[in-house]
Amino acid sequence: MKIDDIFSVKEKVVIITGASQGIGKDLATTFAENGAKIALVARDEEKLKKVKAETGLSSDDVEIFPCDITKTESLSDLADQIYRTFGRIDVLINNAGTNITKPATEITESDWDTVHDINLKSAFFFNQAVYPFMKTQGAGKIIHMSSQMEEVGYYNRSAYCSSKGGVKQLTKSLAIEWSADQINVNSVAPTFIETPLTEKMFEDEAFKADVYSRIPLGRLAQTEDLYGAVLYLSSDASNMVTGQTLFVDGGWTVW
Repeated sequence: MKIDDIFSVKEKVVIITGASQGIGKDLATTFAENGAKIALVARDEEKLKKVKAETGLSSDDVEIFPCDITKTESLSDLADQIYRTFGRIDVLINNAGTNITKPATEITESDWDTVHDINLKSAFFFNQAVYPFMKTQGAGKIIHMSSQMEEVGYYNRSAYCSSKGGVKQLTKSLAIEWSADQINVNSVAPTFIETPLTEKMFEDEAFKADVYSRIPLGRLAQTEDLYGAVLYLSSDASNMVTGQTLFVDGGWTVW
């Protein structure tokens, strides 16, 4: 088999949550360039329309599905809409996420719930919603966009680290439970990524110096550093890979 075929995502139906901006938006463009059909999920309909236009794909190959995925009661209907639109669901990328950076003594119950509802709870229930379709097909790929923080701790991120630790265990448990249905469940765990959303964070020179000191490769990640990992886990090249976390962290977790 040719290597281009092994790593191909052509014609695969890929759901991307948090697709209106940041990593999700960039992943949408990448999958479009590689011939996938894409379901774009996020709350902001106008932003999703812009992302759809930027993919350059026809409406047969990309569609938007505005939805607040923390409203878990709506996820079964969302999965059904996507299936009826494309006729199958091959890959689910649970990319939507958030962080609230505060000392542990200042985290409120609302803060905790906000982080866990988006990062962990919504991912579980969307997985549950797409499961019947993947089971019927006899194949599927679920990818969680996790973080190096599933493996290590860091200051002012107790809620976030806890949620990503949950994602790590969710990945393992679903990989075992759904293996008989040939559904692969894996995670991608990046280090800090240089985006407009993190730019202000790195105006703190002490914080910046500390982060850089922990990354052996000596730089922050770019969104394009994630493409290979996500495409690999979406393709037939990873058919025998499940329950794993692929760290894209410049070596942070090697220490």
